[in-house]
Amino acid sequence: MTSDTQAEAGTPEGQGPVEISPELADKLEEKREDLFEKFEIRDEFPPEVLTEAEKRTEDIQQEIQDEVDEREDLRDMTTWTTDPVDAQDFDDALSIEERDDEYVLWVHIADVTHYVNPETNMWEEAVERANTVYLPAYTMHMLPPVLAETVCSLVPNEDRLAHTVEMHLDKENLGFETIDIYKSVINSDARLTYTEAERLLDDPETADDLLEDPEVDLAEKTELVWELADKMHQQRKEEGSLVLNPRRDRAHTIIEECMLKANKAVTHTLMWDRGVEAMYRVHPQPSPDEWSEALQEIQDLDGVSIPGSKWDDPRQAVNATLEDAPERQLDKIQWAVMKVMPRARYMNDPFGGHHALNFEIYGHFTSPIRRLSDLINHWIVYTNDVPEDLVALCDRASDKQADAEACEREYKKFLEEVGLDAAAVNNRGIEVVEE
Repeated sequence: MTSDTQAEAGTPEGQGPVEISPELADKLEEKREDLFEKFEIRDEFPPEVLTEAEKRTEDIQQEIQDEVDEREDLRDMTTWTTDPVDAQDFDDALSIEERDDEYVLWVHIADVTHYVNPETNMWEEAVERANTVYLPAYTMHMLPPVLAETVCSLVPNEDRLAHTVEMHLDKENLGFETIDIYKSVINSDARLTYTEAERLLDDPETADDLLEDPEVDLAEKTELVWELADKMHQQRKEEGSLVLNPRRDRAHTIIEECMLKANKAVTHTLMWDRGVEAMYRVHPQPSPDEWSEALQEIQDLDGVSIPGSKWDDPRQAVNATLEDAPERQLDKIQWAVMKVMPRARYMNDPFGGHHALNFEIYGHFTSPIRRLSDLINHWIVYTNDVPEDLVALCDRASDKQADAEACEREYKKFLEEVGLDAAAVNNRGIEVVEE
């Protein structure tokens, strides 16, 4: 996905880590340190931040129990997470029901602002970092892992505090009938990897191996959410959303479409229902000449042809071409588009919309563990209080995201220079072995 629409790829199950020598490990560490200095990326957390985070992990079950009466108690609802096999924190979970004339979709997001608020050192550090930085086999977290990977993580079979987006969707047009956003307590029934979710869709019997409670209707719910996600995906393409990865598997499609729908619901509520400033995601469109250049580059590729009826709408043209293009040309088509795409930025005013998604208003809400924008939008939704320095926060989040992406590109290039496959390292990790 563009960074706005992609799910992280996980470690292929059954494959071991990439083995490297101690000497090469030293070279990689030295390169990372150089890049962190160049892009002003913080690796270590200050002691006061770590101390504060550790204190917030104490007596958590009692704290959650004390919160139950103040929140929606959704612990009896079938709920599950789907993440890469090597994920260390789970910040979103799903629930779904089908009724006579509507789907009801719940997206539960880790309630990070219950623990991290503007009065804490952790908040100041999150503003400083602005996002989690993912390098192949190395991660710099936005929040202290001791917090992010424990009390904020929606682990299975434990009560957790969440910020829930409840969406009632018309069965015919999938439009929002009602949107409700509230604090909740959930208890996830299962932690699925993407591979397990795919397997569950193929063979519902595998649910028995994934659940502590065999009475939970996980297979049925997964099939239902796939039905909804597939409809949302097709509708989004028909309405002009750019889909650069048309061959994504069902499990990734479920997560992508449900998160997009939740993000859209939240920013719809903030703008139209409340009329407040927030951290909106604005993506300008390329100029007509830039689009023409990209389409011509795509048309000139061997074995690729843009349908004649689609040339007038570049996003539709790219979508249609990717559907039928040879596998060997997919990367080139995607690169031709990305070269002409302006960078999306966070802004306090949503107008201008999100060109790639073709959304009039859009913003982020579903990843408060790893993105400052989502953390701040959680705070605004909950308190209706907009930070005085919101414009500066938008600029910082935008700039630090650009730094993170540049750092990742340079590190991947270095991996290739020293003879490592960056994709293999990213997917499988690294093990240092003595020669």
